[in-house]
Amino acid sequence: MPHPVGILHYSAPPIIGGVESVIAHHARLFQEAGTEVQIVAGRGAPFDPQVQMHIIPELDSRHPRVLAVGEQLAQGNVPEAFFTLRDEIKTRLQPYLQSLGILIAHNVVTLHKNLPLTAALYDLVVEEQQMPLIAYVHDLAWKDPLYLPELHEGYPWDLLRIRWSGVQYVTISRHRQQWLQELLGLSPEEVPVIYPGISLFEFLDIGDVARRLVRQLHLLDHWPLFLYPTRITRRKNIEGSLAIAAELRKTFPELALIITGPPGPHNPKNQTYLEELRELRRTLHLDNHVYFLYEYGEKDQPLLLPDKAVRDFYRLCDVLLFPSRREGFGIPLLEAGVLQMPIFASRLAPFEEIAEDMIHYFDPDAPPDQIAATIAETLRDHTALALKRRVIHNFAYEKTFYRDLLPLVRSIMYTRFPTS
Repeated sequence: MPHPVGILHYSAPPIIGGVESVIAHHARLFQEAGTEVQIVAGRGAPFDPQVQMHIIPELDSRHPRVLAVGEQLAQGNVPEAFFTLRDEIKTRLQPYLQSLGILIAHNVVTLHKNLPLTAALYDLVVEEQQMPLIAYVHDLAWKDPLYLPELHEGYPWDLLRIRWSGVQYVTISRHRQQWLQELLGLSPEEVPVIYPGISLFEFLDIGDVARRLVRQLHLLDHWPLFLYPTRITRRKNIEGSLAIAAELRKTFPELALIITGPPGPHNPKNQTYLEELRELRRTLHLDNHVYFLYEYGEKDQPLLLPDKAVRDFYRLCDVLLFPSRREGFGIPLLEAGVLQMPIFASRLAPFEEIAEDMIHYFDPDAPPDQIAATIAETLRDHTALALKRRVIHNFAYEKTFYRDLLPLVRSIMYTRFPTS
């Protein structure tokens, strides 16, 4: 998108707050997606060198002039200072808005914390049609009993409970969607829910290498994610993990199996083994489900995954699968155990020494469909994994931004600039 996206609120990062957190995550993701972002707020400071910040103090809900006008409005009076401040804000906003392709305004359209700002924005967007607006609704003054005593009939309070012509409304939850439907008479289709949430990468402290691989392989679209942290050698029985994965796809069609290591360094035949595994992957129709990370280096170089990235995949993945035929110990069991991952592993003496009866064992020579059935039965009843999947799918910014917000913004921008 060649035209910048603007984000407007009373305050912006590094101010701490729920809306401010959403702004920070969305701003960084727009930049990541190749779109310039400009934030316009009453309070805040630069928090990312790639994100432009414009401070207009009168946009702040706590500005002394805004508070003084707000006290009069709460009593049902519309002082002359309201109109003066509205017009000043309008004049100061206009130069910034003229450079934008679209504006996302958080709460200003439905909350009364700075009614001069609300009125100025209404004039610019609705009366003068200077730019498309997404009204991102977190709170609705007219639906909150706490705020009703401060609201009155007529202008400017009615601006908070009328539908602004040409504006796209968005809410943060189905609960708020219902409120907005009741207040403005909108249908659910007219009010998409785009959840706030968490940044999976930041919360789990995922590094650049793992982030690149997650995006490149679209791993957040898979579930469950099985991890086999191993070098590619025959005794690791990687072909067994592929056979199990093929059977598990009958229950979990979107699963992925991630093998982290390169061919073992001490036997030249391991490269031949990798070729055999690639052919087995193709035969079992697992090309988009089994990933040898060794194959995904940059500039045509193989990838030797650093320790930090291996740890990242432990945090990202759901299940440890370890079908090895021979081991002297079993460090991956320790690593997965610390992270409370479900573990499915061959019944080997060193593994039993480590984990006793605290993991799920299987005979690596058992039929793959039998092993897969046991794994599937366990995972179906694993509520913590089910919740993890739900959080990632519905509430991780890495999913919701690209699936919900970015396409909406691009659609509106295309309507305004069809040749851009």
